[in-house]
Amino acid sequence: MIKPLYFVAAIYDAILGIAFLFAADSVFEQFMPGIDLPNHDGYIQFPAALLLVFALMYAAIARNPVRNRNLIPYGILLKVSYCSVILYHWTTLQAWIWKPFCIVDIIFLVLFVYTWRATGKSAGAQN
Repeated sequence: MIKPLYFVAAIYDAILGIAFLFAADSVFEQFMPGIDLPNHDGYIQFPAALLLVFALMYAAIARNPVRNRNLIPYGILLKVSYCSVILYHWTTLQAWIWKPFCIVDIIFLVLFVYTWRATGKSAGAQN
């Protein structure tokens, strides 16, 4: 289960990163009509590029979860960071698009914590 989970996480973050890096205007127009874009594209492009970095990290974890166990807490922290911001602003968010991503990321967060613990047991058994 661990390898497919991180493969899905890599694809998920890569798709979001590519969409917001190269087509943020279209995404905002389609899903958030009437919401103003930030005053500079870089405010969207930098987080989108970071998602691509995390997608590469998830792909590395998928290749060898036990060897790359040390990367899992960074994925957990990414999900905690995003979800905590969205949950804090949940009631005041005018754009609903961020909420489904938050729900998906909460699911990833729970599964990442589970896999981090599971790979720790696997690593201990190999020693």
